[in-house]
Amino acid sequence: MREPANAIFLMVYSFTLPFAETARPIASCARIILEPRHLTTWTEPFGVHPNLSDQVNNNIAQSEIEGGVYLDHLPFECTLEIETQNRRYTLVNLGQGRALLCGHPLFCPQPVLVTIEGCSWGGSMLKSAYLGRGMHLEFRHPQYETPIVTSRIVDIRPTKDEKTTR
Repeated sequence: MREPANAIFLMVYSFTLPFAETARPIASCARIILEPRHLTTWTEPFGVHPNLSDQVNNNIAQSEIEGGVYLDHLPFECTLEIETQNRRYTLVNLGQGRALLCGHPLFCPQPVLVTIEGCSWGGSMLKSAYLGRGMHLEFRHPQYETPIVTSRIVDIRPTKDEKTTR
């Protein structure tokens, strides 16, 4: 398949989807959005925004290249394994930004109901309700005032149970 002439950047989800038969990464010349039962694609490339700095535009483009997923595009109770540089978390999507999260020995050794704010590049700019490789997950814990920020996300994948049940 030829890449569209106007394509600048692509959104590629390279983790194995819950209903995929193989562990091959998905690669396409389009943005790919995971919805509860199917994929939809369209060829609208990311364009540089003139009012944003080169650093911000680069971060946005890089997040599309590295891959990730919007929580709103995941099915209810979809379970993901999020591997950061320091920990491995399990996230169960409960919709509307809420999730059960476990994997940190201090903040969530057992599943805790948290609010997922999204991911950042380590600064104050947040990509809301998004989980992305190379970014830091930010979530709100009911027992802490400020958001908790993880180390950089290395990989995002559905759990083994998720692959077999969807």
